[in-house]
Amino acid sequence: MLCFALYTASRVTTQAYRRVLAPWGLTYPQFLVLVELWDRGPLTVSDLGEDLALDSGTLSPLLTRLERSGFVSRSRTSEDARVVTVQLTAAGSRLREDMAEVPGQIADCMNLEPYEAKALISSLQEYTDVVETRSGARHPYPTTTPHHR
Repeated sequence: MLCFALYTASRVTTQAYRRVLAPWGLTYPQFLVLVELWDRGPLTVSDLGEDLALDSGTLSPLLTRLERSGFVSRSRTSEDARVVTVQLTAAGSRLREDMAEVPGQIADCMNLEPYEAKALISSLQEYTDVVETRSGARHPYPTTTPHHR
């Protein structure tokens, strides 16, 4: 079954990230948030959720843990108190350099050439788009894909 192959691939990929990220005490979703903030700068919680295809129920506790660890800070905008912006702290910014080897370590685990990884990403994005369109799912594949996924 295709769904089982996708599930298994996702699970082993997440396990590889778990091992690689262990020295920093970060989870894979936390790492994705950091990558988005490193690449794009401060973002609203809403934009982060959309970019990473995470709902607020998943994102809020994740941001709380990152904030407690001192890597991000959250603040409400003066224009609209309902809008919360997430930004890196100095420690969160420094982490980018500390974690520079993570993508290479993950690439080694995957044993894919860069062109193979790009082709696989493209195929999975197309697959996701088609399935979501045909099933009426609400969340399309993120338009800004962190390059370290």
